[in-house]
Amino acid sequence: MVYFLLTIILILAGIIFYQYKAKINRNRQLSYIQQKLTTIITNNTRENLLVFTDDKQLISLLTSINGLLNANQKILADYITNQESTKKMISNISHDLKTPLTVITGYLEMVALNKAIPIDEERKISKAYEKAEELQTLITKFFDLTKIESGDKQASLEKVNLNEVCKKCMLGFYEILTDNELEISINIPNKNLYAIGNEEILTRILNNLISNAIKYGSEGNIIGLNLTTDDQFIYIEIWDKGKGIQEKEQEKIFERLYTLEDSRNKMYQGSGLGLTITKRLVESIDGKIQLTSEPYDKTTFTIQLKKLTA
Repeated sequence: MVYFLLTIILILAGIIFYQYKAKINRNRQLSYIQQKLTTIITNNTRENLLVFTDDKQLISLLTSINGLLNANQKILADYITNQESTKKMISNISHDLKTPLTVITGYLEMVALNKAIPIDEERKISKAYEKAEELQTLITKFFDLTKIESGDKQASLEKVNLNEVCKKCMLGFYEILTDNELEISINIPNKNLYAIGNEEILTRILNNLISNAIKYGSEGNIIGLNLTTDDQFIYIEIWDKGKGIQEKEQEKIFERLYTLEDSRNKMYQGSGLGLTITKRLVESIDGKIQLTSEPYDKTTFTIQLKKLTA
């Protein structure tokens, strides 16, 4: 009887030990699967999970995960293909439209300058010329955006004196600001600050943001520029105290073709491309841009660039 009980105990101990080892082995395999899956997702690779096991449940799980990975890879490949096709299509359309539209705009300008035209007809022609110019600007923005996103022209990064760039940009808008009776606030330190960037691109970025502040923030009667720094980065802030941007729209403001609800008001109409282009330009020089806005208090676009010592 004692031997029988000992035999039963040994068998049970063997079963428990086997289950313990099986659990440890499964936990190890599950940990590997989790780590490998994280690596595949993070690096966006085209790998599948491969684990040698006799565990039928793990095999079933791996089959399902690999099926999901393959489906995701196909969706991603289709998305990239569609994105490239769309970019090429927009670029081709923009390019094909630019020349005839330039000719049309030129003829309309010539006709508008003809003094023999009756006043009523002159107004209609001037309106047509204005709309043709708007369309030409929109097409140019589409063309610029596709060129930036395609990466055809990589920005050359260099040492840039941000004090000088900021001063030149604000000076370029001085007449417009004073004509609109807008107060100007400029906070630029005496010591020159240098960052990694591209002067031409940075000038375009600041011009876009200052124009945007004048167009949408003039109700606040003040436009400002701050240049500040910390140990690692330099920050350029373009701000105004106008109507601002509602919190629900702030995350979408840099999306392509996104326009604010106020775009129904002619005063605030835009193409929905200006800030998208600005964001892409900032990213092309390894910078970041963010928005904070409290309507009629302060709306600020902040550009962050890597700092360089003089």
